[in-house]
Amino acid sequence: MDRVSVGVIVTDARGNFLEGLRKDDFRVFDDGLEQPIAEFASVNDPAQVVLLVETGPAVYLLESNHLQAALALLEGLAPGDSVAVAGYTDRALPVLGFTTDKRAAANALDSLRFRTGFADLNLSSALAGVLSSLASLPGKKTIVLLSTGLDTSPPPARDAVLDALRLGDVRVLAVSLSAGLRGAPAKGKRAPSSEKSGDVAAGLAEADARLKALAEITGGRAFFPANGREMSAAFAQIAQLVRHEYSLSFVPPARDAKPHSIEVRLALAAPPHSQAAARLSHRLAYRAPSPP
Repeated sequence: MDRVSVGVIVTDARGNFLEGLRKDDFRVFDDGLEQPIAEFASVNDPAQVVLLVETGPAVYLLESNHLQAALALLEGLAPGDSVAVAGYTDRALPVLGFTTDKRAAANALDSLRFRTGFADLNLSSALAGVLSSLASLPGKKTIVLLSTGLDTSPPPARDAVLDALRLGDVRVLAVSLSAGLRGAPAKGKRAPSSEKSGDVAAGLAEADARLKALAEITGGRAFFPANGREMSAAFAQIAQLVRHEYSLSFVPPARDAKPHSIEVRLALAAPPHSQAAARLSHRLAYRAPSPP
């Protein structure tokens, strides 16, 4: 029988995973109509994480503390969790396939080569390539995206990857690398004109919105650290998020091959597990099976 699986992350106001919830604590809705939960489990299965790192000129000019901070993620993962590493500018370039060897993953991060000069930043196209490589992989799949959010992919490519993420089973956790692009000009350098500053601010705001959309559409989260300390804290939290989730499934009410929205709510009304006191993250849609 066809079933729709939904991984749900539930955290408190401090970002800590809420443990001990049961099947009766959840309600799931398909296109706004509540559905019976067919299966439920608190899943601590090994995570499968792709570290996808922007390696273009904008990141080259920044300090490399984002790669040092990523070590907090590797250190926080369990021994059985697998990690793959890839960089991207105009497309995704794999550096390391899935391995449980965290030292090898750290070495792969150190080996990333950043491009200088002009380079396209085809974020959407790179994500599409990674999604294609993950399509046949079973289990929990997460892309941890280290990116400024800038994207020179053509609009059709952007729309296509959003659609694939919205209907797929891969979670995106995005970490913005643009904090260093927002600071004051270096000593001895003249500040840009107000018009150019306005263009930069608008571009960065659009990039931030893109990272947030890419994450939230998959039931993931986006982080916007302002310094190295916040970046290390973000990666430490991501290490927990990629592993801890509740797994729900329900029988699709229709076989119409159409996209359906998914909503999960907490059924408990009393704090600290109320909807108001907790944050739920889950995939937002799926494509129903075709008619028989």
